[in-house]
Amino acid sequence: MVKQFRALGSAVYRRSEAITDWFIPESLKTDAATFGLARIFVFSHLFGPALGQSISIYLYILDPSPGLVYWTVAGLITSFWTFPFWLKLTGRLILLALCSVETLSVVTLFGSFYYGGVSSPLLPWLINALLLLFFYLGDRPRLRYFAIFLFALDLAGFYLGYAVEHGFPERVPIAAMSGLGITSLVSATAYMSMMALYYVNVVASQSRLEREVQNHRATAVKLRKAKEAAEAASRTKTEFLAKMSHELRTPLNAVIGYSEMLLEDAESDGHDAQQIADLRRISSAGKHLLSLVTDVLDLSQIEAGKMDVAAQPFDLSTFVDDVAATCRPLVMDKGNDLVVQRRGDLSVVIGDATKLRQAVLNLLSNAAKFTHRGRVTLAVARESAVDGDWVRIAVTDTGIGISRENLRKLFQEFNQAEASTQSRYGGTGLGLALSQRLCRMMGGEITVESEPGRGSCFTIRIPAVLSAATRTA
Repeated sequence: MVKQFRALGSAVYRRSEAITDWFIPESLKTDAATFGLARIFVFSHLFGPALGQSISIYLYILDPSPGLVYWTVAGLITSFWTFPFWLKLTGRLILLALCSVETLSVVTLFGSFYYGGVSSPLLPWLINALLLLFFYLGDRPRLRYFAIFLFALDLAGFYLGYAVEHGFPERVPIAAMSGLGITSLVSATAYMSMMALYYVNVVASQSRLEREVQNHRATAVKLRKAKEAAEAASRTKTEFLAKMSHELRTPLNAVIGYSEMLLEDAESDGHDAQQIADLRRISSAGKHLLSLVTDVLDLSQIEAGKMDVAAQPFDLSTFVDDVAATCRPLVMDKGNDLVVQRRGDLSVVIGDATKLRQAVLNLLSNAAKFTHRGRVTLAVARESAVDGDWVRIAVTDTGIGISRENLRKLFQEFNQAEASTQSRYGGTGLGLALSQRLCRMMGGEITVESEPGRGSCFTIRIPAVLSAATRTA
């Protein structure tokens, strides 16, 4: 039974919340304390006047000739129902609260003056007016003192009326208002009890909200500290790898150099095929390892901000010939044809030829890796635009292609389009990420178009003249 009453009470509270919230403008919902105060204000002015109307009905029955005095009291009591609508229209919560307290004070003293004087059954509502005054304006000293001043004026007016009339008018005999006194006392008590219960529910809701906010803040602090620790660790790792560039590359170059020397000696001395094959494997593995180390170190240098962009003039047509000659054996090793296309006058470009060569070779290497007995096309063009000339280098292949959902992962470090790519084709997933970073350092970027089973087209687009701002970025 207790659970059922609690469930009923919760349902009623939620329903009353939905009604009261409709009257509260969005400007009062940003702050939890103001929102709670607005809820109590609306609730009290929706359900409070209903209790006051019982007094109006009782007075109408008791008053033998209800006239202007009665209708003034009844009208002021009814006017409390308009306050929620004024709040929705204006959003002036504190001003309306002040007006409400003053209206309650006036109607109580005015009604008491004509219906019983200091013995009036309406006077208990004066205590409610005082309580509401401190409830709504307790944290605003100036308005609180102003409301107390108005309250004092109301009392002074009440006494002045008594002094002028030499007593209180007797519209209804005191003895006849005993029932009204009970009704008024019960209504005032019920009103304050209802306000107290609603206030407790609002405070409880705010307390739960504040606890959740505190929990979220604590979680945010932990996340921020973890993020700072991770960033610090990442910076340390990046700086370490950037400093290890020379220490890692030097011994690898020595291994590759000596393996090539031994290979030349073995071939010239006519050693057996197995020894020559082993030396070739050593040289190939060393070059592959050097390539991987170079990619990792270059990415680390970029992240550490220690890689500079050099702007030197170079002939773009000669650059294309060099790149094609370097990559042709790798492309033809898979039975592919390498097609080189030049469009228009390529002329001289001012930029970082080394970084551009690294990016283009990465794209050609990928095209050769994922294409078997097909065609790899290197198309280079110089385009004029409003913001100057641009170099466009497109590497197109007829290989396996890339699905639409995997395209967005291409330029992420240590990531490949398919999980099976590494086991089938090898690689670490660094090449495209590094190439994109290099192109962005030169003021451009790489875009891609692909379709599974029909190949891919990776396009580098960079300025033909490297700007001063890009060089210092």
